[in-house]
Amino acid sequence: MRISTLLVVSFLAPLASCGGGGGESSSQSSATAPVEKASALPSKADVLALVYDNTYSVPSDFFVDARANTQQSYTMHHVLDETRSFERCTDDFSTAMDWEANDNASRTVQGTFVAAVENDRYFEVARDLAYGSSVGNVADTTSPGFARIFKCSNTERDGVNRSEHDGFAGRINARPLTGGTVKEFTEYLWQFSFFPTARKKVLETDTVEASDWIRHTLLLGFATSGPTCDTIEVVEWSFTSDRASGNVEKNWTVVDSF
Repeated sequence: MRISTLLVVSFLAPLASCGGGGGESSSQSSATAPVEKASALPSKADVLALVYDNTYSVPSDFFVDARANTQQSYTMHHVLDETRSFERCTDDFSTAMDWEANDNASRTVQGTFVAAVENDRYFEVARDLAYGSSVGNVADTTSPGFARIFKCSNTERDGVNRSEHDGFAGRINARPLTGGTVKEFTEYLWQFSFFPTARKKVLETDTVEASDWIRHTLLLGFATSGPTCDTIEVVEWSFTSDRASGNVEKNWTVVDSF
């Protein structure tokens, strides 16, 4: 049957079979805080235990999107700009509805409008999507689809290169800008980040605040299958927001590989 597709933003993880990898850096810059590696990493045994635990995904205090509790199969995506480089934003309801309608019309599987809702972060349009039996979901050929458009007053992603791990990650316009705000921004985006690996887990998270910046870091564990063994990589993915502008810089660092 079809599975839920909550993780839909295209990132290419630099993981190789039984070996390390690296990422490309963006020329754009937002926050300029120094990036430091974690002082203490989990043991290899602890990393393996979490990566191969089928019941574990993220820490207990992780921000989990409300749609993750949807019981049936569903799809979810953000409406992108014409180049499909970044997610659009507007604070105008009519504009958001027009963008979503055009996006729906351009898709292979189009949906019937059901409802539109909004919160402080985004507008969301729900549609009933009809699939043919050829996709394998014989019992239920209709499932819900949700399309979102960020509110610029909360999140701007204009100019973000979603294919890069490093560089400009957008702008947080929500105020006050706090550690909790940066945490939610980072952990929300993680749920829409796709990595082509068999197993991917958030091992730990950490927030550090300074006078002019706030950084939230995800400690990630990846297992990639190779011809004779799995490669395990531990990665620090940090999102640092400048307190004055709200601009966010992302930084990807492989801190262990075995």
